[in-house]
Amino acid sequence: MDFNVKKLASDAGVFFTRAVQFTEEKLGQAEKTELDAHLENLIARADCTKNWTEKIFRQTEILLQPNPSARIEEFFYEKLDKKIPMRTTNGELLGQYMLDAAKDFGPGTPYGSTLITVGEYQKKLGGAERDFLQTSAINFLTPLRNFLEGDWRTISKEKRLLENRRLDLDVSKARLKKAKLAEAKAAAAPDFQETRPRNYVLSASASALWSEEVDKAEHELRVAQTEFDRQAEVTRLLLEGISSTHVNHLRCLHEFVEAQATYYAQCHKHMQELQKELRSANGDSIPNAFTGSPSTSAVLAGPSGLSSSSLPGASPPARPPVSSGHSGLEASTLKIEEVQPPATGTRKAKVLYDYDAADTSELSLLADELITVYTVPGMDPDWLIGERGNQKGKVPVTYLELLS
Repeated sequence: MDFNVKKLASDAGVFFTRAVQFTEEKLGQAEKTELDAHLENLIARADCTKNWTEKIFRQTEILLQPNPSARIEEFFYEKLDKKIPMRTTNGELLGQYMLDAAKDFGPGTPYGSTLITVGEYQKKLGGAERDFLQTSAINFLTPLRNFLEGDWRTISKEKRLLENRRLDLDVSKARLKKAKLAEAKAAAAPDFQETRPRNYVLSASASALWSEEVDKAEHELRVAQTEFDRQAEVTRLLLEGISSTHVNHLRCLHEFVEAQATYYAQCHKHMQELQKELRSANGDSIPNAFTGSPSTSAVLAGPSGLSSSSLPGASPPARPPVSSGHSGLEASTLKIEEVQPPATGTRKAKVLYDYDAADTSELSLLADELITVYTVPGMDPDWLIGERGNQKGKVPVTYLELLS
């Protein structure tokens, strides 16, 4: 190890001198060279960009990987320049547990077969999540990290160098000012009545020395000013590149949103397919199925969890078809007046759209009114029995929002 004592002592002296200079500037006891307004604005904009990029980057990491231990593990893999091992998503793990449970319960049982169906779709959801995480990491996190660990480090280095050049320039200005004051004092008119000519000789010699010191200080000031101007130009060019950084991050942000939209659309599609499979598999085997039936979840429209009526420009859904295969409750045989509400299982529902009854077995509806609904064994899951006062009839589930 090359241990240079002289260099260490010199660096320590420079550090101490600049610390004193900073203190004097803060106390107003030393002059400070101000940067031009354009450069100051560029520095402020760059600092703002760095701070917010860092916050967005950290929070996106937490969004994509909530487990801090996993984030630390990935960080070390990246620093060691090794490939991050494939990690099973929570959805895939849940799906595998359901498939394993179905083997023990018996795949031929209703519960076992449903576990198999739901487990397969949970694994599909987990796969979609994996694709989303990988796409977001490549298209969004990586560019932000490259800016923070690459471009910003270069900018910070040049900013520090500019600050050092400014301090050197201020030191040169102070030295020149001090030399000129001393020269003026030494060049003051000597007293020719002085009986001791030796003092006059010493005064002239001091004046010549200070004149030489002024010339040297002026040369140092010109050199310091040139280096400061050159460094200010280099820093300015780097800081103006922040605009290109914003453009790049804007493109990455669009790609991140596109990945999110694709991921949530895939999840919504998988859940709709799962609901259809469960409806077709369950049939009429579960009494009062509408209380937890997948068909009623269609009332809470879409993946956002908002009701259809709250969406702008929403239009009434299509009239559900009347199934001809349900036993005993077909449109031609259903006798509404004989249907009695169950002891338990009735619920309140808000009507989302106007609905005109197609026949006497149905109940016409007005938007925003409240009615009581319930189902009866063997009834088509797309329909419920609705009551409003003394009126009673079938109502389509998709026109309702269940409240309780």
